[in-house]
Amino acid sequence: MNPRWPRRGLYLITPDLADTGELLARVGAVLADAALLQYRNKAADAALRREQASALLALCRRHDVPLIVNDDAALAADIGADGVHLGEDDEDISAARAWLGRGALIGASCYDSLDRARRAAEAGADYIAFGAFFPSPTKPHARRATPALLRDSAALGRPRVAIGGITPDNAPLLIDAGADLLAVISGVFDAADPAAAARAYRDCFEA
Repeated sequence: MNPRWPRRGLYLITPDLADTGELLARVGAVLADAALLQYRNKAADAALRREQASALLALCRRHDVPLIVNDDAALAADIGADGVHLGEDDEDISAARAWLGRGALIGASCYDSLDRARRAAEAGADYIAFGAFFPSPTKPHARRATPALLRDSAALGRPRVAIGGITPDNAPLLIDAGADLLAVISGVFDAADPAAAARAYRDCFEA
């Protein structure tokens, strides 16, 4: 396992916000309860993505939380982020490793496919992500995964991330099946009390 791999827990993913100050304020209010933060903004142009990712990296350093950049290994390398998360339409893992080096954390979306997870592990992914497990407001038409994928992928020897419609109420099912991290956007950032929501996800691992 990559020696920089974080503890188990909440894997926060940022909401799409154009205002960098607002993004930092909202992330800063919940970051203390996160094991990992992924910067993701599908609506931003390259300049804004770099501005926001750089600002988040400084915030993450203060909280000792690794920062992962979604989809863009070049940006992750440019700002000195801790790693990158790759989907099926992004560059391959070996190319990302060339950009970021051996110490980086590289994750791969595996959706509902154990075979894809196996290929990602063989290619050197540091973690594998499955989902959506439940209906998700962020990706309502996402492919659906089952808890069996978490159990069946244990033999691959990689930390497993669960994503998609996860709440503190349904999280224990996924943790019991083998999820090491719970990836969440709206469950925290759309909550009436985001800080309390983040603590609730964290506490699922301490129950």
